[in-house]
Amino acid sequence: MTAAPLNPVLDRLTTYPFVRLGEARARVQARGVEIVDFGIGEPREATPAFIRRALADALEPLSAYPSAAGLPALRAAVAAWLARRFGAALDPDREIVPTFGSKEAIFLLANVVEGDLIAAPTPAYPVYERGALLGGKRLLELPLRPERGFLPDLDAVDAATWERVAILWLNYPNNPTGATAPPQLYERAAALARRHGFVLASDEAYSEIYFGAPPASALQLADRTNVLVFNTLSKRSSMPGYRSGFVAGDARLIGALNRYRPNVGVAPQTFVQRAAIAAWQDERHVEDVRAVYRAKREIMLDAFAAIDVPNVGGDASFFLWLDAGERAEPLAAALLEAGVVLAPGSFFGAAGAGFLRLALVPTVEQCERAASVVRVQGGVQAGPAA
Repeated sequence: MTAAPLNPVLDRLTTYPFVRLGEARARVQARGVEIVDFGIGEPREATPAFIRRALADALEPLSAYPSAAGLPALRAAVAAWLARRFGAALDPDREIVPTFGSKEAIFLLANVVEGDLIAAPTPAYPVYERGALLGGKRLLELPLRPERGFLPDLDAVDAATWERVAILWLNYPNNPTGATAPPQLYERAAALARRHGFVLASDEAYSEIYFGAPPASALQLADRTNVLVFNTLSKRSSMPGYRSGFVAGDARLIGALNRYRPNVGVAPQTFVQRAAIAAWQDERHVEDVRAVYRAKREIMLDAFAAIDVPNVGGDASFFLWLDAGERAEPLAAALLEAGVVLAPGSFFGAAGAGFLRLALVPTVEQCERAASVVRVQGGVQAGPAA
């Protein structure tokens, strides 16, 4: 019997890092240890009631296949939000397409554009690399270093290499570092994209989780040629299970996505799109979301500062990027055994070694309990969280 051949790239991919983390968590939990999980960046706050009502009201006895282009009303709601938030005027019919969250759109983009290389930051969200490899392309790593504010050095790449690039991924606010980007980075990257004919793809999933100045967007560029921006309701509106996001930007590229996407069947369900319309039209609940993350952030910042493990990342996203140096692996292991789960920085590439990523997704009460554990494991006398 001859086995059917499989895509050889699958053999090159290690187990998705957060699957490994889930297995380790299950092992500790089986011992009866109460877990506080800061590992996976999945929001756990309740989806606001008005959004849930909008979804329920949109349920119909007969549910037709959704259009890959999305509801006109949803595209209009996204366009109106982009205008309010960033002052960016986009044509909802030509420059916006709803997506099934943002992960699938990020992963699939490599199938839509030509080129040998996909340039992506490191440390980084693993999907940039995995989408590149399974899309038949190679990864060009752009290191993010603390001394540069976790911004890539675009001038370190020579012109001949840029000519081979299909996509340049930027991700600000950044996962895992929490850094934000100045408008000048987008301007420089977009100029390179126009000169060398690649796509500047800006993953802005955390644009609404910030604790300083509101982050900028690549959609604020005067010339959006070759520019695509990806965003989602998962973080902004505590809607990870709804799988609702969008891609916006260059009308030519959006047109290509609209030709490609019906072939892979990733349109959000109509009732989810109705709920998404309600979410994009409201800002009050987003302010509440930020306030909750701010409270959790202060608790955990104080706890790790008490054991001399500083947050060296930025002031946006719901991540802390903790510089533990040589203590990173033993501290992560000790915390895991005590029921506090963090993601090793190495999950995000070799440049993450020595760091720990903490996702502020447990409840405030769980954060307070975890803060006490952190102090104990770090050798500080346990006490109430600050």
